[in-house]
Amino acid sequence: MHLPGMKRSEPDQPPVNIPTVVLTVHEDGILTATLDGAPLTPPHWAPPWRRESFPQVIDQASNDRTRTIRVEVREADGSVFTDLITARPRRALPEPEPAVEAKPTPGLPVFHQIEGDGFVPGEDVAVAIITGHTDAAHTGTARTLIDPTNPIPDQAAEQIEVLLLGRISGATVIRRLP
Repeated sequence: MHLPGMKRSEPDQPPVNIPTVVLTVHEDGILTATLDGAPLTPPHWAPPWRRESFPQVIDQASNDRTRTIRVEVREADGSVFTDLITARPRRALPEPEPAVEAKPTPGLPVFHQIEGDGFVPGEDVAVAIITGHTDAAHTGTARTLIDPTNPIPDQAAEQIEVLLLGRISGATVIRRLP
């Protein structure tokens, strides 16, 4: 019950409890460690800790720096040093990069062989890729438009035809690429 003029008492906050690591450096350089009074030992396969093992001891005592610890170092000459090793902020896992379709690596070009008969031995044979088809007019004249920036329209690229034309014999061979 709250009476006028009386202060409300706030519940006591629990005291902060920071684990304490005590590192004792001996004359021979061997290091012994305790965590809140309990022995902290190196892995069973590892040699005894030495002064240079300090980072491994800290990592083990702080769960790889995920919790803050108080460190007290007692040197062989009687001097004592203390420090707080704060936990590193947890890093959020990076967002996975969107999957990118792997582009085929440029390999060796694929060659197609086109053959035809009826040519004069040694004659010059013109080779042309057919870019499309048109109809002849009633006069027998054929006409088409060619886009020089894209001579093979997309629909023609799916079914490419090749024309071999003998310059002397007039032999004509048309073959579709596989």
